[in-house]
Amino acid sequence: MSRSAHPAGPRHADVFPEGHYSAPPADLNALHPKVWAHTVTRNTDGVLTVGGVDVAALAEEHGTPAYILDEADFRERARAWRTAFGADADVFYAGKAFLSRAVVRWLHEEGLNLDVCSGGELATALSAGMPADRIAFHGNNKSVEEIHRAIDAGVGRIVLDSFQEIVRVAHVAQSLGKRQRVQIRITVGVEAHTHEFIATAHEDQKFGIPLAGGQAAEAVRRALQLDGLELIGLHSHIGSQIFDMSGFEVAAHRVVGLLKDIRDEHGVELPEIDLGGGLGIAYTSDDDPREPHEIAKALTEIVTRECEGARLRTPRISVEPGRAIVGPTAFTLYEVGTIKPLDGLRTYVSVDGGMSDNIRTALYDAEYSVALVSRTSDAAPMLARVVGKHCESGDIVVKDAFLPSDLAPGDLIAVTATGAYCRSMASNYNHVLRPPVVAVREGESRVIVRRETEEDLLRLDVG
Repeated sequence: MSRSAHPAGPRHADVFPEGHYSAPPADLNALHPKVWAHTVTRNTDGVLTVGGVDVAALAEEHGTPAYILDEADFRERARAWRTAFGADADVFYAGKAFLSRAVVRWLHEEGLNLDVCSGGELATALSAGMPADRIAFHGNNKSVEEIHRAIDAGVGRIVLDSFQEIVRVAHVAQSLGKRQRVQIRITVGVEAHTHEFIATAHEDQKFGIPLAGGQAAEAVRRALQLDGLELIGLHSHIGSQIFDMSGFEVAAHRVVGLLKDIRDEHGVELPEIDLGGGLGIAYTSDDDPREPHEIAKALTEIVTRECEGARLRTPRISVEPGRAIVGPTAFTLYEVGTIKPLDGLRTYVSVDGGMSDNIRTALYDAEYSVALVSRTSDAAPMLARVVGKHCESGDIVVKDAFLPSDLAPGDLIAVTATGAYCRSMASNYNHVLRPPVVAVREGESRVIVRRETEEDLLRLDVG
């Protein structure tokens, strides 16, 4: 596949002689396995394929931009987590990462449970056939209506996030003549090594009940006294996109310490402990995520050791991977539009999407990998910034990356590891239509979330 050459943008040797940026890869056509789904490769024409389907065919059939999700890779990662933790633990997929009815069915078939945090996510789960007793319901401000729906449906657990919610859930459960299984989310005061906005266990944030000052212990006292609640355990989540296990070790130590205090005060050993999710994935080749079996071994050893030290029976462990399952399974396919070389700086590469389909770069300063996928190129690398089509200077998809200097309008490029939080956080900024999610498997593609239409936008505009 050939394209007409475009005037070359700044070359790496001219732009950053002091080494401010890392050096370009030796081969721009190479696909680093850590940042791509497992079935991704290039065919003999140099076109990227996933699940046996090439991206040129996907773009022609489904348009761009589009989220392309490798179903086989998703299932493989889900099974890896289920196998790693075994029958004596529970794996709850965190639906906030990305949820659709197809995903719910895959999870059900692969034996995973599901964590939801809104009425809409609960409705999606139930409509796709996930058994209610395999659903956990999270959230820091659940409405009475959402709580009523969850309890009435028979969800397996509700994670209590505040003193008000303890009473609220108990009241709704009693009004329905039920006793609801609950966990209490504890803020353990751990500073996770991640972005400020996705660190969730330090004390100055909205989630959970602080361990400090005896608040968590008081929450336990209140929950144990209410007839509408069956307190089954404690929950801790220290953040997202974490590679260092030391934070989990500190969190487990503090949560087990509270379990010991509960036993000593109330004569009760709670049977479950949920350590949340947040394990990181590879967005770039510099990231080095752990495999599920390594994580399972480490977390199990941490909890077992802490419980032995406290002379407690080891509780049943739960984890909540979301990004770690769906994140690497998908990439976003774009078509290149305008190309603007800026002398001495970089080349701006505009695509037909942007911050409406991936807000994470603007929100979290996230880094991504990007590649030319509709062909290969032997051209010299240029320092590029991939930007969107929105009227916003912060509309950046990939801040700095190397792309071939012969990149031209009409080329297809792909931004990797966009399975988590991109579609689920997508917007209609500038009234841009949200892209479809296209699942590929064994040489076939199918839409699991369709592209929005202008009719969809106008249907909501009732003025």
